[in-house]
Amino acid sequence: MTPVMLRIATSLLFASAAIAPLPAQISESELTSRRREMVDGQIEGRDIRERRVLDAMRKVARHLFVPPALIERAYDDTPLPIGSDQTISQPYIVAYMTEALDVERKHKVLEIGTGSGYQAAVLGELADRVYTIEIVPELAQRATMTLRTLGYTNVHVRAGDGFGGWPEEAPFDRIMVTAAPAEIPKPLLDQLGPQGRLVIPVGPQGAPQWLTIVDRTAKGVVQRRTLAVRFVPFTRSKD
Repeated sequence: MTPVMLRIATSLLFASAAIAPLPAQISESELTSRRREMVDGQIEGRDIRERRVLDAMRKVARHLFVPPALIERAYDDTPLPIGSDQTISQPYIVAYMTEALDVERKHKVLEIGTGSGYQAAVLGELADRVYTIEIVPELAQRATMTLRTLGYTNVHVRAGDGFGGWPEEAPFDRIMVTAAPAEIPKPLLDQLGPQGRLVIPVGPQGAPQWLTIVDRTAKGVVQRRTLAVRFVPFTRSKD
């Protein structure tokens, strides 16, 4: 499948359809309180210390990125299904990977695996520009609408196979992958700029996966494993 840019709806009615109304039994203030507790207990209460990452996690409303039926579970410390056999990652893992990526405001970031758009929104709070690719067209369209409705004009969504990255926007200062390939795709390494960093889960399904940090240094590419993880597989287009 040739990647195609998704057109962003200009109709406010069309865009707002991406944000589901809250269930009657829960209020916005209750969800805000749960989000604060999530960050205080699940994230800062563990080992995440970068202030900008914590602030972004407190700001981005995870409940706007999950299916309506799961809104009440949005701030649980667990991944949640978002359709098409994909998940929104556990909040702690989102924070861990974001801190590991070490994003600065001047950076241009590539994300592979948009999913719901939640991780892209967190990155959008930290980086200058975010380019994110999702192989499932329906998820890419939904994420595009949600991100635009929430005002993330610095986040650009593409529907397509992320294996080849986004060559016309390369090089990237930072690259994050949110699905696990058996090996690191070479095109992503090639699109990593000088002093760039890639954070990616690596390992076949049914075998141990390791969150891997790849740094491009003056002496070459350096890799290190940091955390045992379990991610959905890195899928490829069949075309």
